[in-house]
Amino acid sequence: MFETLRRVVTGHNAAGKSTIDIDGGPATQLEANGSGLFEIWLTEDPAAQNKGAAVDTLKGTDPQLCPPKGATKVRWFAVPPENSDVSAEDMEAAAAFGFEAVGASHARVDTARHPMMHKTETVDYIIVIKGEVDMLVDDGEAKGLKPGDVVIQRGTNHAWVNKGTEPALLVAVLMDAS
Repeated sequence: MFETLRRVVTGHNAAGKSTIDIDGGPATQLEANGSGLFEIWLTEDPAAQNKGAAVDTLKGTDPQLCPPKGATKVRWFAVPPENSDVSAEDMEAAAAFGFEAVGASHARVDTARHPMMHKTETVDYIIVIKGEVDMLVDDGEAKGLKPGDVVIQRGTNHAWVNKGTEPALLVAVLMDAS
């Protein structure tokens, strides 16, 4: 089913710029009875707990880009198609407003490459569900990410860009990291 599963893992070069470190299939694969199990990434953190009743910790709160310290956050997000009729100034203003609205103006550390570039202290596991999207980093990009592709975004400066005509839908798990 996922013979072409794509995994993209970001990192940093010696100058501290974000890079694409891995762009390829999963690290390990198990085929059993026609079904596939793909190990994509492992981050061990003993802070996660499964005890007790579930509590909706997001109820009544405003959306925030980053999870609280020591926490993990799961979200769906859409990347709309870029509109070439929008000026660079308007794109910058919209990006600044959007990041401020989710308490993350500080995450816009270097927007020279694209107004949506941002960097968080998280490890993010992102799966493309619908559409196609590119991920820009300081030094490179993962072009043509499509449904089933997985990105492990490791605290790098990045932006999502949709050059298509339909919104792209992604699911992300964000873990607070150092």
